[in-house]
Amino acid sequence: MSDAAPLDLQRIVDDIADRIADETERGHVATYIPELAKADLNDFGLAVVPVGGEPIVAGDADTPFSIQSVSKVFTLSMALSKVGTKVWRRVGREASGNAFNSIVQLEHEHGIPRNPFINAGAIVIADILLADQTPKEAIAGILAFMRRVTGDDTVTIDKDVAASERETGDRNRALANFMKA
Repeated sequence: MSDAAPLDLQRIVDDIADRIADETERGHVATYIPELAKADLNDFGLAVVPVGGEPIVAGDADTPFSIQSVSKVFTLSMALSKVGTKVWRRVGREASGNAFNSIVQLEHEHGIPRNPFINAGAIVIADILLADQTPKEAIAGILAFMRRVTGDDTVTIDKDVAASERETGDRNRALANFMKA
C-alpha cells in the first residue's frame, strides 16, 4: 500500500459522512425497545480499519452506540471457538426469510433455528456460551472478547438498554421456552 492510499481512503470516508449528513430521508430509529427510541436519527459515524493500518473515521464515529444484533457475530465467533463445528448441530446456516424475531419457522423446523443471526439462533449461541459458566462469568467473557478483538476497552453494557430489553423481551423468552419444550 502506498503512503497516499490512507489519505485517499480518508477523503472517501469523509465524503460518505458528508453525503449522509445532507440526507433528509434517514429512516426511523428502532422503537420496539424503548431505550433505543432515544437514539438521535441524525447521528452517523463511519470507521474503516485497513488491514495492518490505523482506523480511519468520520462523522459521529466517536459517539457511543448500541450494537444490538451486531453482537451476534462476536458471540458466534466465541461459540465456534468453544465447541467448533458442533455449533451447527443446534443451529442452521440458512437464510430465514422471516423477521429476526419470528417464531413461525422455528415451529415448522421443530425448534432448530435457521441461523445464528436471528434471535432464536442467538439464544442457542448464548446457551452454548453459558454452558459450564454462571451468567456473570459468560457476560464477563463476552465483554473481554469484544474488547480484545475491537481493541477498545470502553466497550461496555449499557444498563439502560439492557433494562429496556429485559422489560420488552417477552418474544425472546417465548422463543427460548419454545426451543426448550
